[in-house]
Amino acid sequence: MQINGVEQQRGHVLLIAGDAAVRRRTVQIEPSANLAALSIVPVPVLLGSDVPSDTTYLDGVRDQNALLTRLRTAAATPGPLLVYLSGRLTVDRRGHQLYLALAGTTTSTARYTALPWEWLGTELRHRPRGLTTVLLDAAADKRSWPLLQEYGSLPAPNSVEVYGTVVPPEFTGPGNSHVSTYTRAWIEQLRRNPQRPTNARLHALTVGAAALPPGALTVPTAPEIAAPGIATRYAAQQAAQERDARPPQTSVQRILDGDMDFIRELRERAAPARPPAPQQQPTAPAALPVESLQFPPPTAPAPQAPPQPVVQQAPAPAQQDPRPYIYALAQQRKFTEAAHLAQAWETHTLQTYGIDSPQATQWVEIRADLAKQQGNFLLATQLWISAGRTRLAHQSPDAPEVLNTAKSAHYCWTQISEPRQARECGPELIRLLRALPSLDRRHLSVAQQRLEFLHNVPSGS
Repeated sequence: MQINGVEQQRGHVLLIAGDAAVRRRTVQIEPSANLAALSIVPVPVLLGSDVPSDTTYLDGVRDQNALLTRLRTAAATPGPLLVYLSGRLTVDRRGHQLYLALAGTTTSTARYTALPWEWLGTELRHRPRGLTTVLLDAAADKRSWPLLQEYGSLPAPNSVEVYGTVVPPEFTGPGNSHVSTYTRAWIEQLRRNPQRPTNARLHALTVGAAALPPGALTVPTAPEIAAPGIATRYAAQQAAQERDARPPQTSVQRILDGDMDFIRELRERAAPARPPAPQQQPTAPAALPVESLQFPPPTAPAPQAPPQPVVQQAPAPAQQDPRPYIYALAQQRKFTEAAHLAQAWETHTLQTYGIDSPQATQWVEIRADLAKQQGNFLLATQLWISAGRTRLAHQSPDAPEVLNTAKSAHYCWTQISEPRQARECGPELIRLLRALPSLDRRHLSVAQQRLEFLHNVPSGS
């Protein structure tokens, strides 16, 4: 992204939840729970950098091409990139290639409905060395496990660091916790270490502290892990010190354990007070649950940040970022609460930065995504179109953010089942698509054909 003609370095965190891994009606990996747990970690801590960063949550995606678009956008970021994947690994019947299963993927449809592992390497291989980390927490099905044992690892370009675990098909699940063992231990290690370790060291400590099932594949087997017991002893020492230094159960632990009473209490504390007059702004940032989690900041020196947040950066500091909490509400299907909180923050941002500001546009897009998750495709289409027109007024027509916004608007419009509503939104959508010459022209032609069809549908339909 450019501000006043100057290229700004940005980071990106891409969190992908694939299909849940289930064996004999027991959940082995619950990707949605893992993403919800990671959402409580401030982005600078996840990324290990203080550069302004974007975060993309992909949960319940069924379209592999839509996922590829998000992956390419993330790969194009000039700064550090973390890609987290969780779910079920499988292979296709014909090519015997490795895939991350998405929602609805079956063995016979993997080639068309899942994320090929090969795509990760293709999209990330041209990034500079040292800026890209892939974190994997997955379970293998019976077809993919022999292939993984043959590999002994996971193929990746030399410029990409890959860390994680793959549990075998016989694994029976993480017990009472919805968050899988590796992700849970990774978050705990981030919280325990006041000086953030390198990713390799963090992986070693995580594997040493996590109770992984026998035969689990760790990627890679780092030197710290190969040395007998070093990571395990270090993690045990830290755990003992923490037991002496803190109450029996921290807020982080209670969230990871899925303590719904505690989460409900946090939600009540976090809800903005009802303003006595329309002019009063929401005060939610002072009470967000993320603030109490006390994650240490990254220790590596970071480039000078711009004086104001830019596109896709919330107006609050990282420790008070409301987006993870809003996302957690949506994951609990508390869409009304999530939408109200997002709208309150949009109002606050409008008065702070202005109606056409990048910050306000970002909140319009958050509301659009919430409406899409809720199934309100009419509202989602209207919001995406509004965000696209605002972005187009301030950004180049070939900017990735502009193109992605237009694609989202088109997709949501195709999901509107009521002909009258679709007819009302169609002309505005087509005007937006026409203004983007670098967008795949099939979007425009398909939209024009559908709108023409809708005009021929009787008004009562």
